[in-house]
Amino acid sequence: MILTGPEITTAAGDGRLRITPFNPSQVNPNSYNVRLGPTLLTYTTPVIDAHHPNPTAELKIEDGGYVLRPGELYLGHTLEEVGSDAFVPLLFGRSSVGRLGLFVEITAPIGDIGFHGHWTLMLSPIRPLRIYAGMKIGQIMFFVAVGPIDLYAGKYQAATGPQPSAYWRDLTPPTAVTG
Repeated sequence: MILTGPEITTAAGDGRLRITPFNPSQVNPNSYNVRLGPTLLTYTTPVIDAHHPNPTAELKIEDGGYVLRPGELYLGHTLEEVGSDAFVPLLFGRSSVGRLGLFVEITAPIGDIGFHGHWTLMLSPIRPLRIYAGMKIGQIMFFVAVGPIDLYAGKYQAATGPQPSAYWRDLTPPTAVTG
């Protein structure tokens, strides 16, 4: 079951989900519009290595906007901190943004129950596109979970601003081969 707009408003009011700051004008019939935060990250090496931390450069979106370039992956973030200990959040790009040629959250729309923080957005434009801090970039839907709940306590908990991949933290150290 998906929460309706009125239920999102009620759940934000009674604490079953947290959206900070919460603006009733951003509530849709069955989702909540989230806005783009002012910070972007890009990876600075020609090859991104999944087994190691990768250096990034921080970019600020000024009042006049920032032009995203094709062929580059930008890590943005939601202006709102969003999370719930009761519902499963899913974030998708808004169709109006997709019609501008911007892919948002291509591979990772699902959030974990118990995550609270800024959501990192994977932004990839088809052609040069000027974006602005504060623009409505995505929408989050909330689904009812069935069964016991195991709250998220992972590496991105309480994220502030965009977070580069920490995939390398998931790797188990190699075991010694004896023989």
